[in-house]
Amino acid sequence: MSRLFGTDGVRGLANRELTAALALGLAQASAVVLTKGHHAEARRAEGRRPVAVVARDPRISGEFITAAVSAGLASSGVDVLDAGVIPTPAAAFLVDDIGADFGVMISASHNPAPDNGIKFFAFGGTKLPDEVEDRIEAAMSEPQLMPVGGDVGRIRRFADAEDRYVLHLLGALPNRLDGIHVVLDCAHGAAAAVSPEVFTDAGAKITLIGADPDGMNINDGVGSTHLDNLAAAVLEHGADVGIAHDGDSDRCLAVDATGAVVDGDQIMAIIAVAQKEHGRLAHDTLVATVMSNLGLIRAMADHGITVRQTRVGDRYVLEDMNEHGFTLGGEQSGHIVFSDYATTGDGILTGLSLVARMAETGKSLAELAKVMTVFPQILINVAGVDRERLSGDEGVAEAVAAFERELGDSGRVLLRPSGTEPVVRVMVEAADQATADRVAHALADVVRERLAL
Repeated sequence: MSRLFGTDGVRGLANRELTAALALGLAQASAVVLTKGHHAEARRAEGRRPVAVVARDPRISGEFITAAVSAGLASSGVDVLDAGVIPTPAAAFLVDDIGADFGVMISASHNPAPDNGIKFFAFGGTKLPDEVEDRIEAAMSEPQLMPVGGDVGRIRRFADAEDRYVLHLLGALPNRLDGIHVVLDCAHGAAAAVSPEVFTDAGAKITLIGADPDGMNINDGVGSTHLDNLAAAVLEHGADVGIAHDGDSDRCLAVDATGAVVDGDQIMAIIAVAQKEHGRLAHDTLVATVMSNLGLIRAMADHGITVRQTRVGDRYVLEDMNEHGFTLGGEQSGHIVFSDYATTGDGILTGLSLVARMAETGKSLAELAKVMTVFPQILINVAGVDRERLSGDEGVAEAVAAFERELGDSGRVLLRPSGTEPVVRVMVEAADQATADRVAHALADVVRERLAL
């Protein structure tokens, strides 16, 4: 039986794979597992119930899933603070800010509107390690907490949730953004209310796209996975920069004034150099994943910055950062973590920090992005294969080894099963695009042949 939790929580087609019954069961199981800490015990000793923050993005299925999660928690003796539609990093921040025992975010991030997901945050607003997720999954088949009378939980509106988060973001800003024209693409998602307010309060002139969520248009041709409209809007309005969030605003990508894309690796490079310059980059180290571009590693070495690489997923980046006391890390996809201010990737904070660097230096984003040379890279998602067999297939391993010998120090190969989709991801970097394309497609063919269902 496959693991219920993927790379970023439990995700699936809402009301088909992710049902109200599953959401209820997950919530009840989380109440068993996540209320065993000393903080929850201290509440009980004082005659108070454990507290959980529950939030969602604007997709319509979030309404019934939130109701199911809240019911599951309250029926297990947990008081629920319903924060409504807010970004994922806002939910994580609020768990820490008010000292809640844990939090639940209902979102499928960059996925299309019919999908949804459930992710949990532990005390302090941190993502759960694999072993805790496994305990929640196991608890779903065990007897649940079933209090009665005055011991059942209450469900209340978290009235000032958004205001708390906005003030937090403004407090994290290193300098104002006056004089910079920003096009914001909110992906018709959770950032639609917060991001425009914060950028405006910080002094930027803003133009909005993707800021009218209706529950079904989230990520539909907008946001960090569809940058063409943002690039066009930047050119049309003569803006200095475009900032794109995804559906739950835990990531950020950008386009410069010419419409060229600036990805998460480039954003990390710009901010890492800025933080080192100001003495704020702990241990002169940046934490990235194995998917980050080879150009990032070489550029950071030129600036005396070490790059540590983890498994794919911002929670693995976070685990490494927390374990070793690093302050900056993230993914090429735009999940950037500022551990001094956030416990997870925060797309709005990332966008603010990037534009703040432009304002501080007076340089365009294109100039700042020259800090690294991007190696040609291609990513192919191979569908219709058994991703579980990838690690043990000798034919695939032999093909990878052969291409690694061919590329040598001028490139690299990475194959991995997706944690969120039924595909195998084939990534190749090389000194030129033609070589990267040739090797990637050849490897993809091997994966299709060897791992066919």
